Amino acid sequence: MIDVTGARPAIETPPPASWARRLEAWGAALFFAGFGCLPLDTASALGGALARWIGPRLGISHRARRNLRSALPELSPAQTERIIRGMWDNLGRVAAEYPHLRHIRVFEAGGRVETCGLNHLDAAIAAGRRVVVFGGHLANWEIAALAAGQYGLDIAQIYRAANNPLVDRMVARLRGGRGELIPKGAVASRRAVAALRRGGHVSLLADQKLNDGLAVPFFGRPAMTAPALAMLALRFDCAVLPARVERLRGAHFRLTLYRPLDLPRTGDRDTDVAALMRTVNATLEGWIRERPEQWFWVHRRWPD
Repeated sequence: MIDVTGARPAIETPPPASWARRLEAWGAALFFAGFGCLPLDTASALGGALARWIGPRLGISHRARRNLRSALPELSPAQTERIIRGMWDNLGRVAAEYPHLRHIRVFEAGGRVETCGLNHLDAAIAAGRRVVVFGGHLANWEIAALAAGQYGLDIAQIYRAANNPLVDRMVARLRGGRGELIPKGAVASRRAVAALRRGGHVSLLADQKLNDGLAVPFFGRPAMTAPALAMLALRFDCAVLPARVERLRGAHFRLTLYRPLDLPRTGDRDTDVAALMRTVNATLEGWIRERPEQWFWVHRRWPD
């Protein structure tokens, strides 16, 4: 609820963290400190090697195998295992790259990140349009957020907060503190609307499951999909820009912005929201099919 009386709200003191969460946070701090002491390329390679060795043996990898068999049934068992190892390699690299994020300069000539399609963003801004940028958990998805901050955009970034608030604050610091970070939840929509009303922009990762979302096709099966992207874009007539991050080799990346998606305007809000989210899911699916080892296959993306 929003207090409209003008009274100053009482400040609630958060409960102290449990010992289990403190231990988890200390472990994360040690991990980030250790990998932060290494050169970026070494940290990325070591993180990938460790995850590639450990990850496929974990029980959660069974979910990734089930998802792959359902989404890409044409794969052989050997191809599936190769993708699983590649997925863990990428996730290990992402984790090990966090302590180095602040030092990655996206727009540095000859740097670690190739950029393509920035003209689409410039054209939308020049036309006075607000922008909704979406991507997925592909390669190191933090690169797109880094780019937005370093480009000087007034952008609110919607993200899924870590279950452990101590770890969440730690990761936020490693991201570099650029832009407004909005954790998903009850207030996310209100804060995103406020950002767009002031003339700012919004970015989000659109490939996570939302239990009370819309059933939208994804790899040929209904997947519960958050409709907020489409609802915001249609309400504020935003340019919806797909932003793809690819890992090229080691800790080198390509960030590509594509032309804005067409906004459906049938006059029926629900129909338009569903149509736009079908296009969003189809876009993400196309990227994942091209580089399946760089997507997060352990998501509970489908109801079954």
